Amino acid sequence: MDIYTIGFTQKNAEKFFKFLKISGVKTLIDVRLNNVSQLAGFAKKDDLKFFLKELCGAEYVHSPELAPTKDILNAYKKGEMPWEVYEDRFLNLMAQRSIEKSIKSELLDHGCLLCSEHEPHYCHRRLVVEYLNEHSNLNLKVKHLY
Repeated sequence: MDIYTIGFTQKNAEKFFKFLKISGVKTLIDVRLNNVSQLAGFAKKDDLKFFLKELCGAEYVHSPELAPTKDILNAYKKGEMPWEVYEDRFLNLMAQRSIEKSIKSELLDHGCLLCSEHEPHYCHRRLVVEYLNEHSNLNLKVKHLY
């Protein structure tokens, strides 16, 4: 099953939506806690819904259960928590939430996980895919769009 990930930073709207359209993304799965961010106007939930439908023929779904808690995220952003601790806490959080049982496979098929980070290396969207591959029988083939 093909799945994609993308961050909206360091991309203008043209590049962002072109990535999604060319990849054949059916559903953009927003895995941010705050989906009304002012960092990029096109990345706010209502704008995303409109642009995705009009430009890509894709749907928008907000899935905050695939995001870290505010406490975990803020500690990492403030430099109070190294990446390794953040990763461990987020993986444990996903296990506590049993995301592998609640996420529907049809949502993930040609879906794209969205957050703000430009690259996936130090981003929770990569961890979500890795967790699902380890704890489900989905066999997700991931392509990071950046």
